[in-house]
Amino acid sequence: MKIIRDDTSFTITDFRWDKKYAYAKYERDDDHGPRTYAVGEKKVPSVTTILSATQSEEKKQSLDAWRERVGYQEAQAITNQAAKRGTEMHYVLENYINEIGYLNLSRDGAQSRMMAHKIIENLEGLKVIYGSEVNLAYDNLWAGSTDLVGLYHGEPTIIDFKQSNSFKKREYVEDYHYQIAAYALAHKKAYGPITKGLIAICTKDLVFQKFELDEKILQEYEAKWFSRVEKYYKLP
Repeated sequence: MKIIRDDTSFTITDFRWDKKYAYAKYERDDDHGPRTYAVGEKKVPSVTTILSATQSEEKKQSLDAWRERVGYQEAQAITNQAAKRGTEMHYVLENYINEIGYLNLSRDGAQSRMMAHKIIENLEGLKVIYGSEVNLAYDNLWAGSTDLVGLYHGEPTIIDFKQSNSFKKREYVEDYHYQIAAYALAHKKAYGPITKGLIAICTKDLVFQKFELDEKILQEYEAKWFSRVEKYYKLP
């Protein structure tokens, strides 16, 4: 993928659309408790809702220790700023991918744009896009939205974009592996094959990382994801 700039906007090229799947759209609800999606007549928990509800005690303690260390008010400010930056970065990428010129000249907009550019510069293996912001659901058990589905190095791939405050080790992004697995399972059931996952991360300091899930790793996390789902539906 290549970035092209004119006087008022940026766009990207060197890819093509193949809208081979008629992806459904599910309305997301963030205003009435944990996030859900309206799938038919049912409110289905999101992938992130299930992950949050079933996180390990070790992870909960680690997050609590971080909040206590930096201070709860500062921790909330950091979280809010990261969420704002991530939302804008995703919006930039979504517009570019949909071939809509977009340029936010604010300070925050500039940082998020450069993060988006760093991700695009490292997606040379992405040549075909099936869908952007794709809603997926699995048997009314879970639902969610993945950033891209397409052919990455010739393989049907689920792709998620992430922002980060700092460099990540693979063990720190395990929840992202679960997300990819959940989306892959839903896509395979409703639409077609997925044999690869890609987590593309850019830090606020413009350090790019990618974590690829080959078919073996994907199947491993698909099995582990079903265990998380089972745990969620057994919660009181």
